Amino acid sequence: MSDIVIRAENLGKRYRIGERERYVALRDVLTHALSAPARILRPRKSSSPNGDPTHIWALKDASFEVRQGEMVGIVGRNGAGKTTLLKILARVTRPTEGHAQLRGRVGSLLEVGTGFHTELTGRENTYLNGAILGMGKREIERKFDEIVAFAGVERFLDTPVKHYSSGMYVRLAFAVAAHLTTEVLVVDEVLAVGDAEFQRKCLAKMQQVAVGGRTILFVSHNMSAIRQICRRAILLESGALTDDGDANRVCDEYLAKLSQPASLTRFFETNGFVVEGVSVTSLEGAVIKPFDRVQIAVDIRPKVDIQDPGLYIGILTAGEVRICALDMKDFVTIHPIRKGERTRLGVVIEELPLLPGVYNLELHLKDMSALRIEFVPGRFPFEVVETPVYGGRKIDGWYGSVGLRAHFLAPSPVGDTFKRETVADAARSE
Repeated sequence: MSDIVIRAENLGKRYRIGERERYVALRDVLTHALSAPARILRPRKSSSPNGDPTHIWALKDASFEVRQGEMVGIVGRNGAGKTTLLKILARVTRPTEGHAQLRGRVGSLLEVGTGFHTELTGRENTYLNGAILGMGKREIERKFDEIVAFAGVERFLDTPVKHYSSGMYVRLAFAVAAHLTTEVLVVDEVLAVGDAEFQRKCLAKMQQVAVGGRTILFVSHNMSAIRQICRRAILLESGALTDDGDANRVCDEYLAKLSQPASLTRFFETNGFVVEGVSVTSLEGAVIKPFDRVQIAVDIRPKVDIQDPGLYIGILTAGEVRICALDMKDFVTIHPIRKGERTRLGVVIEELPLLPGVYNLELHLKDMSALRIEFVPGRFPFEVVETPVYGGRKIDGWYGSVGLRAHFLAPSPVGDTFKRETVADAARSE
């Protein structure tokens, strides 16, 4: 018998922008079948040569095989199609084209508390989720104590899960999926909800179940975790499978492709300014890593003469929590900028004290002579990538503001490098 447990051939998933997938009942299937002759006779609309702007391919032409006992990491940027692929393999959604064959039962952990009913207790949801995965009552009872001990929710076992924190939710959900007997375990980036100790327990558990012959597909932005537990990795880019092979090599390729700095895809305007470009670059390598020396540059074109220009930069988490901020007026006096004069403003952060993850810049432009402060609409994302070590230094203030040692650069014409740095140098936190 073949040891291949997952075979995907030309998988593709197309979504209509702004439309949700609806529940399909038996009556919908019958109606669709009865209306088939009419659909065949109905003239079809010709497709646009430029494609259909109302649809997007979240996944396209993905083909691969996974053997029994393999642990395969799936990496890629946000929106690359990772979760879509897992949902197809877990039979949560149907592919638009292609097909996937899976041998054996599949346990999936795609979202926090997947398959849980909020009004039921932790005990009841353990039995319910086990039944959804195809387990019998006796099988669940055999492993019940082990599941509860792993999740660490003994005191709250008879409490409705709607009162659980997100961490408790994910601990119990992972414990059920990992301990019940399924041939394939599909895990999305939900482990980020747990604390560091629980994440270590989860990684150790996945390694343990893989040794027992179960197959695991693991999506994560944590390259260290992928390298630690997976020998093989798949790289997705814009819905396409672009690499499949040794986990260390694929992770290196993924990190190398993150070397492009954050940049604008369109102009942003305020009443007094046009923002033509924003970039975040490491001055120490191709990608931004914790504690790198980082330069932020903002290209502006004033619509009017600006006598006393200023720039405020805020750094926010992906969840819109502002963790640090810098204001140019605290450091340097800037000369007036004339109407239409394209000018680059910038700041160098000596050591960027941020954990790996995706962050956003928030910008405010100022003309202090006119008491004008203008918020720049939109967010400007950049990513700090995972490294094996952070130089032995601790990152403080993660849930509040963090201190920055930074200095602003003297303004220069767009297209030129910064000619000199200001002598102003100070520690600043919000």
